Amino acid sequence: MKVVFSKKCLEYKVLGHPESPERVLNVFNFLKEKEFKFIEAKPCEENDLLKVHYSEYVERIKSCNFFDEDTPALPNIYDYARLSVGAAIQAMEISIKGEKTFSLMRPPGHHAGKNGIALNASSLGFCYFNNIAIATQISLKKVSRVAILDIDYHHGNGTQEIFFGNDKVLFVSLHAFPAYPYTGKFSEKNCLNYALPHSISEEEYLKVLEKALEEIEKFNPELLAISAGFDTYKEDPIGGLNLNEDSYFKIGKMIAKLEIPLFVVLEGGYNVEKMPKCVYQFLNGLET
Repeated sequence: MKVVFSKKCLEYKVLGHPESPERVLNVFNFLKEKEFKFIEAKPCEENDLLKVHYSEYVERIKSCNFFDEDTPALPNIYDYARLSVGAAIQAMEISIKGEKTFSLMRPPGHHAGKNGIALNASSLGFCYFNNIAIATQISLKKVSRVAILDIDYHHGNGTQEIFFGNDKVLFVSLHAFPAYPYTGKFSEKNCLNYALPHSISEEEYLKVLEKALEEIEKFNPELLAISAGFDTYKEDPIGGLNLNEDSYFKIGKMIAKLEIPLFVVLEGGYNVEKMPKCVYQFLNGLET
């Protein structure tokens, strides 16, 4: 599996913020030791952003003319966010050619809606542009149907808002509820939401995932986009379901059985010590 990455995404940080460079750097170092192949990420064009976001919103991020308690207006954040979007697009393009790929970049994206905050959430949730939504929208020039599977601890409210009612895209999310952004309690139209209690066991989680994967199989997509959050790990500092490192291998293996071309985009995951092994297990599962 090829990994799209750039060390430029490590250049920005806020002291004490959970969305830190270390969470990605530690994964990069671990995968490098395991001899994964890396591709240098390239920034997307501004026109790519406009495929899912309003021009007014893009301009606000570009000019740093916004305030968000969780998602700060940092110097050059527009360029870092474009780089993360570009990596997702690269991963998508490679996957359409038949190779599974993983975009190991920050900032994440699944909370960013058309005009920023989506579905009445309280903040942008560490996200500036919706990486996976932009890559998915672009992919529809080459494929007729795409399924997005979001396995982050938090509901991908931005992704749901962007594709709500789009019959070419099936959005499927497994997430904790109640939890930020307090959306995704019910399924609507093409958006299938599996709201999970915090007490759910690994066995129960995998049963729900099996049902979700059956729905994806029924949809018969030509491409599968995965918003991969590792904040479902049991010791995640701002998430945490009852999943351990081995759980991610099982999850990856179940997804691989669909035998659909796929690409993975990193979302959450904030346990900087355990995250590398969780990601490694997931990628191994996908390759079985």
